[in-house]
Amino acid sequence: MDSEKDLKELRERSARWRDKQDLTSQRRPAFKTPSQVPVEQLYTPESIADEKYLDDQGLPGEFPYLRGIHASGYRGRLWTMRMFAGFGLPEETNARFKFLLEQGQTGLSVAFDMPTLYGYDTDDPRGAGEFGTCGVAVSSLADMETLFQGIKLDQITTSMTINSPAAIIWAMYIALAEKQGASIDKLGGTIQNDILKEYIAQNEYIFPPEPSMRLVTDTVEFAARNVPRWNPISISGYHIREAGSNAIQELAFTLADGFEYVRHAVERGLKVDEFAPRLSFFFNSHNNFFEEIGKFRAARRIWAKEMQDTFGAKDPRSHQLRFHAQTSGQTLTAQQPENNVVRVSFQALAAVMGGCQSLHTNGKDEAWALPSEEAALQALRTQQIIAHETGVTDTVDPLGGSYFVEAMTNELERAAYDYFRRIDDVGGVIPALETGFLQREIADSSYIYQKEDDTRERITVGVNEYNTGAGTEIPLLRVDREGEKKQIDSLNNVRRTRDNREVAQRLKALEQAARASENTMPHLVEAAKAYATLGEMMDVFRDVFGEYHPSWGY
Repeated sequence: MDSEKDLKELRERSARWRDKQDLTSQRRPAFKTPSQVPVEQLYTPESIADEKYLDDQGLPGEFPYLRGIHASGYRGRLWTMRMFAGFGLPEETNARFKFLLEQGQTGLSVAFDMPTLYGYDTDDPRGAGEFGTCGVAVSSLADMETLFQGIKLDQITTSMTINSPAAIIWAMYIALAEKQGASIDKLGGTIQNDILKEYIAQNEYIFPPEPSMRLVTDTVEFAARNVPRWNPISISGYHIREAGSNAIQELAFTLADGFEYVRHAVERGLKVDEFAPRLSFFFNSHNNFFEEIGKFRAARRIWAKEMQDTFGAKDPRSHQLRFHAQTSGQTLTAQQPENNVVRVSFQALAAVMGGCQSLHTNGKDEAWALPSEEAALQALRTQQIIAHETGVTDTVDPLGGSYFVEAMTNELERAAYDYFRRIDDVGGVIPALETGFLQREIADSSYIYQKEDDTRERITVGVNEYNTGAGTEIPLLRVDREGEKKQIDSLNNVRRTRDNREVAQRLKALEQAARASENTMPHLVEAAKAYATLGEMMDVFRDVFGEYHPSWGY
């Protein structure tokens, strides 16, 4: 506003305008987001009257990065189109990678199967029946060689969604890169490696929290000193949201986890500006368009302020929150699955309008199965249409300055800080997850969300309204069950042909490093080069650290 006089006049006219409105004619008595944030009928300059533009919003590419971390936005470079892919045998996933790259994908993203995620080799009876069903099976460097056959690792960035065994899988990737002749200081990519959200939401943890944090910090230290272009953690709100949280909880719990990783790395002796520029984030892009955009913007501002004020970061790159987004799997419906194309499109648009650095768009069939080739291609084309046909990439932060968006951003930030205080009150993130505080908060939100669906307070098209007919039948991807035998045969061949004496030596050195609080990453790389298997290396850690069994309950 031009002056206090103008603002006063606006307040008076707005009050008179509101008095004239017939609220009984509106569709419902009150409007709110899924996070229970009230939505006003109208937003005006009065809604953000307390803001100081340069301090609170700033310019793109400048602190506090609310309007984006790059001054040119997408005018300079589009986001990386990184489709999550993985199923069955390594050679099958390799073929999917090459197909997507041929269709214009610009980065790789690997999904691993359940045995791999839990650190089991394919022939381990604890993983029986789960081969290849939610991702690709990787048990040794030999599988990694097949997975990336014909793909030069120093010429593409790869994201790998793996957590408890993340250090081992990354060690295999590094070993393969060196075998290809690449210099590891040129490798770019990401390992998810966010163990805190496993305890909070996804439950693919193995070791207790403290030794798990030690392994994460090993990767952060190794990356900072040896693989400087690598993101050693993708701090993930996605799974927290998929577990049933609302947008405020996703924002708050994810950033709180991020601050905890920073504390552990600093306690290790690293300077914050040594590693913070390579921390990355992974957020969910859900259905409520403006709340999601506000969430992404608030995340950038909170991170920038806390990294500067709390952790003393000086490097501007340490202040910049870089994030990957994925459209919401939770919102996909098995009923009328073709409607999912529309849902995914708007969720992807919200991620782009919120300033993501990379994006995965879900396939329309993912309420039923892993995406078919046709569904994955359609999802990729969705991103390409947004990028090249809508015009939203032509200006930086096109919704910046919207009174509604700015007010929503401010409210989400305020609510996130309320959660930070509550987490501090119970002793921090690790006590909060060990006592079940965070998990119970998510469960409560999940109940509210489902209740709103069940009572039709919220309409889900094709499910609780407009649900005549099942929709078009769509072809589904089916994993070949015979592939499991082939994978086990390949694994047995690795065990027969490798130098088992060297493997034993490498595993012994790994055990000694784990017990001595030495960084385990160099030993994992050497064990991977000797073709020690995932399960063998994980068993070393199980023997040293034990397994975690939570004591809290609902």
